[in-house]
Amino acid sequence: MRPGLYAFAAAASFLGAAIYIGLVEQPARLRLGSRAMIKEWTLSNRRGTLLLSVFAVVSAILAYIQFRSNGDVRWLIGGATILASWPYAYFVMVPVNVWLCAISPGRAVSPVRELIRDWGLLEWGHALIGFAAVCAFAWALEQPA
Repeated sequence: MRPGLYAFAAAASFLGAAIYIGLVEQPARLRLGSRAMIKEWTLSNRRGTLLLSVFAVVSAILAYIQFRSNGDVRWLIGGATILASWPYAYFVMVPVNVWLCAISPGRAVSPVRELIRDWGLLEWGHALIGFAAVCAFAWALEQPA
């Protein structure tokens, strides 16, 4: 078994999911009306958070297993990088999520569209975290210690 290769695959899946959210889901969501937009975001956000969290944890665990087998610190760097998506989500994205959940979609002038747009821009941070982890894992795979 090559846990490092699987850690790379999980991080690449994380990156792919984050890019999909930014390039496909978010533009489609922004074309909806306010009520439909917030309803779609609520359902999608729960599933997306779970998916990205699972990919991050699996990738980090496999990277740690690879580190234990060969002692290459680059696996720890990649694992720590992909796990950085958790504090990023908590400290950066959750405040916007709280505002989105607190808004009544029936208000005459609703800030939903602006908050959803801002949320989508912040979501690109997950793509950057995934890209950094993939780069660290690719480096460790390409030039073994």
